[in-house]
Amino acid sequence: MSQKSVCVYCGSRNGANSAYSEAAKAFGAMLAQEGWRLVYGAGDVGLMGEVARAAQSAGGDTFGVIPVHLLKREVGKTDLTRFVVTETMHERKKVMIMNADAVVVLPGGPGSLDELFEALTWRQLGLHDKPILVMNVDGYWDALHDLVQRVIGQGFADESLADYITWVDDPASAMSTLRGFLT
Repeated sequence: MSQKSVCVYCGSRNGANSAYSEAAKAFGAMLAQEGWRLVYGAGDVGLMGEVARAAQSAGGDTFGVIPVHLLKREVGKTDLTRFVVTETMHERKKVMIMNADAVVVLPGGPGSLDELFEALTWRQLGLHDKPILVMNVDGYWDALHDLVQRVIGQGFADESLADYITWVDDPASAMSTLRGFLT
């Protein structure tokens, strides 16, 4: 059986609640302990840095993908198992999702939303069938959950859109859910 890989989308900042950083650290360590590779945006700042350093500290395999224009801004983490530099953001997202078996979204900002919605749109269009989990740490993504329901309720998406996102509250429930999808 080949190694499973989990793409993690998350903030390049830590956010206002320390629970976000704690969840990123715990999840990175859990991925490594499970023997799964972390695929992420290759930054060494914010939650991205937290999840990667935790995975590395636990002996995990790390695969980072960063566009050339963000190397300085996101402090490209070059000590990863694999470090890929792309020309564009779109290429970054494509490389990340194509090298993963599942997607997990931790708290983040516009970039994380962009990544989530691209993965969700691709799933809706049948371009992949990978599970997409949203880790709703301390209710961070409650408004997003409501928005998805509103989009469906207002007739802009089929009910099946809701089935493409699995909502979890913490790293332990994310790992349990991922085991169901990946093993």
